[in-house]
Amino acid sequence: MKEKDKVIISSLVMLLAILWLGFAFHRSPRFAGSFWGGMLAVTGSFLMLIPLFYSFIKRIKVLRNWAKPYMSMRTMLAWHIYAGVIGPILVLLHTGHKFESVLGISVTAMTLIVVFSGFIGRYLLSSIGKEMKEKKAQLKELRAHYETTLSELRANPEAASAIKPFAGFFRRIYGSFLSSDTPITANQAIGYRAMKLAESIADLEYAITSHETLKNAFKKWLKLHITISMILYVLMALHVWASIHFGIRWFS
Repeated sequence: MKEKDKVIISSLVMLLAILWLGFAFHRSPRFAGSFWGGMLAVTGSFLMLIPLFYSFIKRIKVLRNWAKPYMSMRTMLAWHIYAGVIGPILVLLHTGHKFESVLGISVTAMTLIVVFSGFIGRYLLSSIGKEMKEKKAQLKELRAHYETTLSELRANPEAASAIKPFAGFFRRIYGSFLSSDTPITANQAIGYRAMKLAESIADLEYAITSHETLKNAFKKWLKLHITISMILYVLMALHVWASIHFGIRWFS
């Protein structure tokens, strides 16, 4: 997600949260069944179906091959994200903050859960991916420096033995407080540099492993997000059926 898109989507999600909290200050019992309330419901519901179509196209090869000449997956993902936020905003406006029926409350609550979980997951996944890419690049650079320093140590046995003063847990802590003005020999400087590079590499490897763990955890989150989205669509279908069954007052 580009930075500009991230700002826009974040603002829309915040707007959705504010609109939901508006029930404490405003309620219009008849707006949901009015003409404009109905138009908001139809438009919002249509937009909320776009993420469902995207999920099918992304996972079904035949549909994906059919759609590629007309629209790239990146563009479809953008439609998925924007429609997945703007649609719920319109649907929430359609309610007029009238949350009385169990079905209506369930649809509203599930809509908010789907949007917020999708936004948080998408934001964190993109952040994790970006950080992992940067850390792997840093790790590659540090390993190159470390190999160069090891070559110096192999070529100079005295430098290798000079690292002993920094061996051990407490001595390494002491070494970390050494400043550039601390008098050490040239051989000690090589050994000290090798030690610091090794520690930095270990820290980066641990960070990358942690990020991989989070990434795997978010794969499970994705399955959960899809599951609750399917539940939302079922509830939406029931809500539409109930509206038709009990009479639509949009043109009254």
